[in-house]
Amino acid sequence: MLTLRYGSTGTDVEILQLALSRSGFYSGEMDGDFGPGTQNSVRRFQASFSLEPDGVIGPITSAALEPFITGCFVSSVKSGDTIYRIAKRYGTTVAAIEAANPDIDPNELAVGEDITIPYGFDLVPTNMRYSPTLTDIIIKGLEMRYPFMRSEIYGYSVLGHPLRVIGFGTGDREVMFNASHHANEWITTPLVLKFAETFLSKYVDGGTMYGRSCKYLFERVKLFIAPLVNPDGVALVNGGIDIFSKQYAEVKRIAADYPLVRFPEGWKANIEGTDLNLNYPAGWAEAQKIKFAQGYNSPAPRDYVGTAPLSAPESRALHDFTLAHNFLLTVSYHTQGREIYWKYNEIEPERGYAIGEEMAKVSGYMLADVPPESANAGYKDWFIKQYRLPAYTVEAGSGDNPLPLKQFDEIFSDNIGIMITAMESA
Repeated sequence: MLTLRYGSTGTDVEILQLALSRSGFYSGEMDGDFGPGTQNSVRRFQASFSLEPDGVIGPITSAALEPFITGCFVSSVKSGDTIYRIAKRYGTTVAAIEAANPDIDPNELAVGEDITIPYGFDLVPTNMRYSPTLTDIIIKGLEMRYPFMRSEIYGYSVLGHPLRVIGFGTGDREVMFNASHHANEWITTPLVLKFAETFLSKYVDGGTMYGRSCKYLFERVKLFIAPLVNPDGVALVNGGIDIFSKQYAEVKRIAADYPLVRFPEGWKANIEGTDLNLNYPAGWAEAQKIKFAQGYNSPAPRDYVGTAPLSAPESRALHDFTLAHNFLLTVSYHTQGREIYWKYNEIEPERGYAIGEEMAKVSGYMLADVPPESANAGYKDWFIKQYRLPAYTVEAGSGDNPLPLKQFDEIFSDNIGIMITAMESA
C-alpha cells in the first residue's frame, strides 16, 4: 500500500479497511474513504501492535497489516508446540498448516523453527472493488497457503503492471481460464480467484467440488488462470488511477469523443482505448469494418479494435502465453447475459457443442451463438481458429456492467459447474 492518511480515497483504502476488518479493528464497509472511523481503527490497531498511534499508514504499519491481507504469517515454534496446538491457537486447521509447510515434519517440530500459518478466514474477498494491487496480494497469499501452486508473469500492461497467471495440477492436460479482458467486467476476477481458492482448499482436505474429486481433477489437468487480463482498465473503472495524473487526463480526453458511453463505468478497453477482446487475429479486419461503421474508429472506452491485431500489449501477452502452452480447452469470462458462446463463425470444434451443452446444463446458462456484430477478433475466436479445439466465452450474471457485488454469490454458484466441467472435459 502507498502511504495513506485521513482524507485518502480509493481502492488502496479499501484494502486497508479489509485488513483492519480481518484483524478485528474495523466493522464498517469497504467504502474506500479514509474518514474518522477508519482513522480511529488505524490508531487502535497501531496501539495494539505497539506502534506509534498516529493514524497514518506508512511502511511499518503496512508491514504489520500485511498478514491480514495475504491471510498468512510466519511464526516460530515454541516449546511444547504441536501442529494441532498451533492450529487451535490461531483458528486454523492442521491440514492448512501442513499444506503451507510441505518441508516440515509435523512429528518433529524444532523449537525456533519458522513456519507459515494461514489464518482461518477465506483469502479472496467478495465484498469490495478489485484492483491490480489487491489481485497481486491475493496471488501472494495463495502461494503462501499452497506452495505447490505456481505463479508467473506472462507480460506487462501499458502502464507496466505485471500480468500474472497462476497454475496448479499435475496432469498432462492443460486448461486455461482468463478473466477481465473488459475493464467494467472486473467481477470475473474474484470469480476465478475464488474458484482457485475453493478448489485448492478442498484438494488439501480431500474434498469435492460439484460432486467431483478435487484430487482426481488435480491429477488429471494443469489448470492455468489469468485473473486480470486488463489491470489498467480495471484500475480506471474502480478509482485506482489518480484523477490529477496525466494518464487520467488522457483517458478523459478519449472518453470525451464518445459522450454516450458512461465514464468511467462504461469503460471496457485498456488504458489506451483498445478493446482487448477485439484485438486478436481472427477476423480482425471484419471486426474493424463493423466497429468503424458503428462509430468506434479511434481509441475509445469500448469497441475500438486497435491499430492492428495484437497491437495492445495485454492481448499480445496472452496470445504469446497461449502459444507457449498446449491448452486443450479455454474459458474466457465476461459479463453479462447468462450465455455461453462456443464456436467461431462456422468453425465448430470437435466436442465443442457437447461440452457447451453440459456447461449450460450445470449452470442454467444458455448455449448461444455470438451476435454477428461481436463475432470476430476475440480471444475465444482466435483460439478456435488457431487450434480447432473447444473454447468458450461465458457471459456471467445479468444486468448492466459493472455488475453489483450483490450478484457475486449467485454468479459463483452458477459457474462452479462450468469450471469443473471444463477441467473434466479437457
